[in-house]
Amino acid sequence: MADTAVRSDKPSTNSRTPEGGAPTAAHTPEEASEAHIDIPVVTEALLGTWADTRREAREMIKDPDFWKVEGEPMPEHRDRTLKQVHKLVEHGAGGRAFPEEYGGLGDNGANLAGFMELVLADPSLQIKSGVQWGLFGSAIYQLGTKKHHDKWLRDVMNMDIPGAFAMTETGHGSDVASIGTTATYDPETEEFVIHTPFRGAWKDYLGNAALHGKAATVFAQLITNGVNYGVHCFYVPIRDDEGNFLAGVGGEDDGVKGGLNGIDNGRLHFDQVRVPRENLLNRYGDVAADGSYTSDIDSPGRRFFTMLGALVQGRVSLDGAATTASALALYIAVTYANQRRQFDSGTGTDEVVLLDYGKHQRRLLPALAQVYAQFFSGDELLTKFDSVFSGRGDTPEDREDLETLAAALKPLSTWNALNIIQECREACGGAGFLAENRLVGLRHDLDVYVTFEGDNNILLQLVGKRLLGDFAKQFKGKDTAALAKFAAAQAAGKVFHGAGLRALGQTVADFGSTARSVELGLRAEQQHELLAGRVERMIADIAARLRPAQKASPAEAAALFNENQAELIEAARAHGELLQWEAFSDALPTFTDEGTRQVLTWLRDLFGLTLIEKHLSWYLINGRLSAQRASAVSRYIGRLSARLRPHAQDLVDAFAFEPEHVRAPIASGAEQERQDEARTYYADLKSSGDAPTPEKLAKKKG
Repeated sequence: MADTAVRSDKPSTNSRTPEGGAPTAAHTPEEASEAHIDIPVVTEALLGTWADTRREAREMIKDPDFWKVEGEPMPEHRDRTLKQVHKLVEHGAGGRAFPEEYGGLGDNGANLAGFMELVLADPSLQIKSGVQWGLFGSAIYQLGTKKHHDKWLRDVMNMDIPGAFAMTETGHGSDVASIGTTATYDPETEEFVIHTPFRGAWKDYLGNAALHGKAATVFAQLITNGVNYGVHCFYVPIRDDEGNFLAGVGGEDDGVKGGLNGIDNGRLHFDQVRVPRENLLNRYGDVAADGSYTSDIDSPGRRFFTMLGALVQGRVSLDGAATTASALALYIAVTYANQRRQFDSGTGTDEVVLLDYGKHQRRLLPALAQVYAQFFSGDELLTKFDSVFSGRGDTPEDREDLETLAAALKPLSTWNALNIIQECREACGGAGFLAENRLVGLRHDLDVYVTFEGDNNILLQLVGKRLLGDFAKQFKGKDTAALAKFAAAQAAGKVFHGAGLRALGQTVADFGSTARSVELGLRAEQQHELLAGRVERMIADIAARLRPAQKASPAEAAALFNENQAELIEAARAHGELLQWEAFSDALPTFTDEGTRQVLTWLRDLFGLTLIEKHLSWYLINGRLSAQRASAVSRYIGRLSARLRPHAQDLVDAFAFEPEHVRAPIASGAEQERQDEARTYYADLKSSGDAPTPEKLAKKKG
């Protein structure tokens, strides 16, 4: 066992105290003589509602044919990824979400649960399959009607029609409503003419566009009878069976990227390309033979957001995939840190296991708490998605809640993935920088997750607007007395708002009582009050600052909103963090084993206090924590980290990754073998009497 870095001259007092030294760190719950988790039970909870599908996917990707080959040249990597997608078809993994009549399973939740696990094999495979079935195929299914399903879905599912999802343009990414590509209806031929009128309107960054795609779902401004009815989606063939562009279609290869180089991203442009009228995916809007336009949704804005909302699954899946990738990185780093030794105490004792160092615990264990929170919130998101898309809970309100929840959680999990993987890389030192240990490549591949399926800051702005809207609804129709009562409560620091997806509790200001320790004073109830209160206070303040916009000119109102944009995004981020904390807390009572619930409660507390520590300046400035209580937060995080140290390996083992999923030599047990060999060597050398005398000791003797 490893020893702590600092020792005293006190004599040994128990079996865990080496001669002349301080007690070694407890590495297991048994050594710490405390509760421990039931690993299989925790695994089941982390795998969530569709645990069986996740296991099925993990079993499938044990096949080395699915694995990424680190350092493989881009052309070979692209070819390998294409073959892997075809192999997914052989396993029936491409059609879970599509209707049974076309050979699918009609199971939306299972579809995304299995898809998320592919990140363990190769993120390029995950995203390329997502382009094929989650974007291209889903656009046909969600935006088209039965005639489109009958015509194309089977061929999409079996990869006879590889496709691209042509929404993003070089000049417009998140602002889809302003794309430049047009689809102008010609009533004489009953065709739409697809055209990119300028270079910025080229479709860009599209998976399957550079090489493999035979068709694309193209988003364009629908123009008929001289009226622009906004963005609609069209099925457009782009290549023949030999891989040559069809007449009027052109494109370029995006080339080498910062990651995901197994995907053939490219650009497409269209020069008066004609497609039949029936190629308009017309679930939400249609054009008759004479060019007249009809839609069941009268509002152009609502129609646009309804169409985009039908494609929300990309955000849901990225949230889960980012969490799984983060869990893999933590498994590698924690396992290595439990075996790798570095530095002794200066008294000739054994070198210390990395995870025994307080700083190392601070680097990895709060991240572990974060990932656990993401697993629980991610399952809530996936369950909500399945409810809406199965039709069981498909109302306008449910769809709005789903879109808001996805827009809140996807930014946090993808940003956290980059931070966690980087911290894990650094925590593994030079070994973490070797490609064979996967951390460098994993971070490169996940880098763009923060950008596609909605830029993170734009998504959080959508969440912020929802929060403002919910805040305003509380005062609709209220009289002067009610508003005055609210103002008084606000001044006292007690603000309430609905927050869209959960009812939040009243904020209770902390006035700095030192009678209770932070351990007693910042448990679940107080953590929730602080986290919820921050969201409430921020939204109330922003709403107050935006109130003059109601009577301002459009230009003045836009300028005022812009002044508060950064604060609104930060409030939305705080709301997402609160949702994750609440999901973690909601999961705790489901664990009937007392020891499991105790350890996971500590982990939840670590997550909550780490969030509070991150925003301590806000809590101090706004009088929610005293200086004394604030200073104690960080100390208690250190205590919680030390308390959780013996459980670290159990907590990452509960991710249930098998060697074929990890594939990182430093987490394979090889490091433990090296350490054991070194320790045996020095022990034998010492016992032989042939060990050289250290210079310092020789000088003392002299």
